[in-house]
Amino acid sequence: MQCFLRGMAFVPFLLVVWSSAAFIISYVIAVLFGHVSPFLPYIRYFILFLLSDTGTTPPESSVFGFMINFSAFLGAATMYMRYKIVEKQNETCYFGTPVFNLVSLVLGFVGCFGMGIVANFQELAMPVVHDAGALLAFVCGVVYTFLQSVISYKSCPQWNSHTTCHVRMVISAISCIAVIPMIACASLISITKLEWNPKEKDYVYHVVSAICEWIVAFGFIFYFLTFIQDFQSVTLRISTEINDDF
Repeated sequence: MQCFLRGMAFVPFLLVVWSSAAFIISYVIAVLFGHVSPFLPYIRYFILFLLSDTGTTPPESSVFGFMINFSAFLGAATMYMRYKIVEKQNETCYFGTPVFNLVSLVLGFVGCFGMGIVANFQELAMPVVHDAGALLAFVCGVVYTFLQSVISYKSCPQWNSHTTCHVRMVISAISCIAVIPMIACASLISITKLEWNPKEKDYVYHVVSAICEWIVAFGFIFYFLTFIQDFQSVTLRISTEINDDF
């Protein structure tokens, strides 16, 4: 536990724990109230990563929305700190263009914005807005992890070990592969609903998309876990200046 409290390592650690809790708590509440089937409910998140059948009906929708909103904030904070870390490392020992790091940050922020949309617009109430937010969160989140993996390789071995680079790229690759059938199958589902019958024509698409959503969602969570070591050597300073003419 001590390693999670060193430097700013608690930020990605809190993001991972809080986001995991958002899935699990809302899922348990939804199952206990009989709102979803215990088998593979939708979990559309980015970070981090999203929309879920377990966050569609009260009271779990309120819990899910609140927790995902905070996850989006933690995700944005983690991404910004990661951006500053890479920026400082690049100044110390140049390994790539700063634009690459900036593009990664912007995409990460867009993904977090998508998370906010997912948290505040429930699937059954506003499906179009909800799906748009989920698409932003997933796609931008996946691209973010890929770009960060490339940056990690560029900064290796000065700032990252080969093992860390390989782990990040494997997680990123799995997420990239899973997001394609997830989007494809979701687009083939003709109706948005909570209860599914295995005999329905879109049931297979629903199951495949749900499995891929779980893979991508927890891929984001495991990816941010790899940031903990990088954040251990980072400190945060806040300075206040008061002008004399105030």
